Amino acid sequence: MDIGSTIRAIRKRKKLTIPQLCEGTGLSKGFISNVENNKTSPSIATLESIASFLKVPLPYLLLQKEQRMQVVRQDERQHTTTGKEKLKVEHLSTQGDLRMMIVEFPPGATTGDDPHAHEGEECHFVLNGRVLAEQGEDAAVLEEGDSFSWNASVPHKVTNTGDKPAFVLVAVYREAR
Repeated sequence: MDIGSTIRAIRKRKKLTIPQLCEGTGLSKGFISNVENNKTSPSIATLESIASFLKVPLPYLLLQKEQRMQVVRQDERQHTTTGKEKLKVEHLSTQGDLRMMIVEFPPGATTGDDPHAHEGEECHFVLNGRVLAEQGEDAAVLEEGDSFSWNASVPHKVTNTGDKPAFVLVAVYREAR
């Protein structure tokens, strides 16, 4: 864990000096320096004191880098195509077992000739256009602002039934094995 670097980054972001942190926590300058340089591992009680002074939740100090907020800028997004219809997929973000993307369906395009299934859960939000969502015996036409979700282990299919491209925000949760 890199708790010390986290503490230093928060302290600097808040424009606090090491002496101010020492005064606010009752810890020595040498100890704080060793903590920030990851040369010592502070106790939970010490971390609680530091977190309280910095006004951050204690668990935040314990998060590993990959567990913290991840930012993907618009110009950094990955783009792929999928299926015979060459649906355009813009990958927005991934956090653990959850991923979010925007799928562009050209007029008449579908996720496949036949419904497909896979592990996980999906939530969809129609950003614009009109799509037909089908799962088992259920079907619904959805337009801009509408949303739908399903257990992806039941065969499903999405088709653009409009005469313009449809854009659908999709969130997929699939537990890693």
